[in-house]
Amino acid sequence: MRLAVFSSGPDFTFCNGLAVAAVLALVGCSTPPEASGSAAKAGAKAKPKPAKEPSTTPAVEPPKAPVDSPEPAAKPAGAAMTPASIEAEVLATMDTTVSPCDDFYEYACGGWMKANPIPPDRTRYTRSFGVLRERNLVILKDALEGLATANPADVEGVQLGQLYSSCMDEAAIDKAGAEPLVPLLDQVKNLESTAGLMALLGTLHLNGVGAFFGAYVGPDDKDPATNVLQVSQGGLGLPDRSYYTKPDRKEIRDGYLAHLGKNFELLGETPEQAAKTASAVLAFETKLAKLQLTRVERRDPDATYNKRTTAALLKGEGALDWTAYFDALRIAAPSQVIVESPAYLRDSAKLVAATKFDTIKAYLRWSVVRAAAPSLSKSFADANFEFFKQTLRGQKEQEPRWKRCVAQVGRAMPHALGTHYVKAAFAPTSKALAEDLIVRTEAAFEANLPALSWMDDATRGRAVEKMEAVRNKVGYPEKPRSYEGLTIQPGQFVASLAAAGAFNKAYNLAKQGKPVDHTEWGGSPQTVNASYSSTRNQMWFPAGILQAPFFHPEFPMAMNFGGIGMVAGHELTHGFDDKGRKYDGTGMLRQWWDDKAVKSFEERLSCVSEAYSTPEVLPGLHINPDLTMGENIADLGGLAQTFAAYQAWAKENGGDTKPHVKGLTNEQLVFVAFAQVWCTNVTDEALKVRVATDPHSPGRFRVNVPATHTAEFAEVFECTEGQPMAPKTRCEVW
Repeated sequence: MRLAVFSSGPDFTFCNGLAVAAVLALVGCSTPPEASGSAAKAGAKAKPKPAKEPSTTPAVEPPKAPVDSPEPAAKPAGAAMTPASIEAEVLATMDTTVSPCDDFYEYACGGWMKANPIPPDRTRYTRSFGVLRERNLVILKDALEGLATANPADVEGVQLGQLYSSCMDEAAIDKAGAEPLVPLLDQVKNLESTAGLMALLGTLHLNGVGAFFGAYVGPDDKDPATNVLQVSQGGLGLPDRSYYTKPDRKEIRDGYLAHLGKNFELLGETPEQAAKTASAVLAFETKLAKLQLTRVERRDPDATYNKRTTAALLKGEGALDWTAYFDALRIAAPSQVIVESPAYLRDSAKLVAATKFDTIKAYLRWSVVRAAAPSLSKSFADANFEFFKQTLRGQKEQEPRWKRCVAQVGRAMPHALGTHYVKAAFAPTSKALAEDLIVRTEAAFEANLPALSWMDDATRGRAVEKMEAVRNKVGYPEKPRSYEGLTIQPGQFVASLAAAGAFNKAYNLAKQGKPVDHTEWGGSPQTVNASYSSTRNQMWFPAGILQAPFFHPEFPMAMNFGGIGMVAGHELTHGFDDKGRKYDGTGMLRQWWDDKAVKSFEERLSCVSEAYSTPEVLPGLHINPDLTMGENIADLGGLAQTFAAYQAWAKENGGDTKPHVKGLTNEQLVFVAFAQVWCTNVTDEALKVRVATDPHSPGRFRVNVPATHTAEFAEVFECTEGQPMAPKTRCEVW
């Protein structure tokens, strides 16, 4: 499954596209109608879309009947926009004392960065994701507070209100302490030998506890019309395997060791016992980390596609008791399973056999606590914040409780909450306009293909076929997912959160062996993100990202192209980046390019690698281009495509010569709007984590490198060859 995020995000966000640091962990998708009439009237190529497939969403217990599509808001969320206010904000964001030809990022973003320090409850603040996150939190908070008195007939509304109210009852949560964990901790305590480990792992995984490995259901890379169970490595407490071994991470490891000890004390151990237990768990996780693939290795879809029959799985890869695991997950044994790393399963089984049993149980106890800590009493939540946010990422203050509760409710019932977001924040005109922009960007991609001298005609023709087969989901689903069957216990926050987690896990697992439903939204409308899925050949643009500064119905079209147009170009290019290119138009992982085209494409990647790895992020810290290659290619291609799409639109609309922002031509405004999406302030600590773990380059480089390697940028800003933003040679991929 090929997924990505426009920004960064957590490990198991199964999407491929834009930004997630600011995402509320609320995700969703729908198949939109054909391209809007405005595109056709303007002369843009309206590509044919595959017919909608009948819904094959499995009737898992609980969800059954979908609810009606939400009624969109009368107007977009946020303050009313006028040409004067739009112009004023663009200019205030800039720092015109800097030449755009020397440092375009500072030129476009310097004013905003000076005026917007990182809030104390954040580690990173962007003009797009950060600001939108804060705005959306308020919108969702208002909705949840209003649902406290929801009509009893609105079952999901009542449940949302109850879940939020119980989360806000901090006194009750503090009184409960670790009590909500007792059922799972008792199961760990009662584990008598490693013979029962796989059954226990099934129970833990069903309840949202990550340990040893993870399992989820998604499209089969080589049979993308069918869902299959997939097993991947996991179970580490630190952000990446490198944190367990690199000498320059020792201070973080020391902090993690102290954090482990504090949590074992909270579970009742003496300080001396807790210190010993913590040391044993850290040593075990270190050994586990050394067995895992690197993040770069995990980007290889061919190497990580290892299909096994259940019979073969039972005999190989450590001879683990998969039957007991499937039974605990409450699913029938699948006929086939895709394993990310057979060597990891085999070697981790050997590690378990060679480790003291008490250490295994201590690791499992810690896994239970780690999964639940943010939702537990103040002592656990504060300890979790102090290490994972303060020590690891440099966050100064814990977020207010209401923000954390909104996010947690959103994770539990994302689609139910999404209907309320759409009603409050998404104007109906926004969807049609966004669809038009997306279609225009696709047309620009196709129009550029003949200019690619490195691509042969046969491969070019198949690339057009793939592009024309892309499914677009925009705004919100026509039929939001139902939560019928989910039980929320008023006043029992942690128990209700666990029930929702198990409900959502069961919903996913029930798809195993079933046809892929292309009408289903995997994420929620309120998500501030966009994505591309290679196995679905699908782009997704939820209502949450169709907001300023990415997009607004009142924006000049130059700004909409620079914002959401760039997002569309970025996502489309993911279908043709170093990983996405390996999937054909049906989503199948196979070689569909001519060998010569593959060779020519790969030769061009060395230029991209050098462009991103040469500059320093911090003194001595560089981007790993092998980790970020896919996102870098998408940024380079996305900018070129959206600028070409804007030029085509302008030509159809009288040239669009009247400036909308003083001192800028509208062509320059496209680039400025693109850059201003990425205006960012971030702590050094968080930046180090992101460089080690995030497949996206930091914001400054997502602006300056693509602009530097887009010839039209230098032309419209009249940069002289040899200036920093106008090199003699440029990288060209898409």
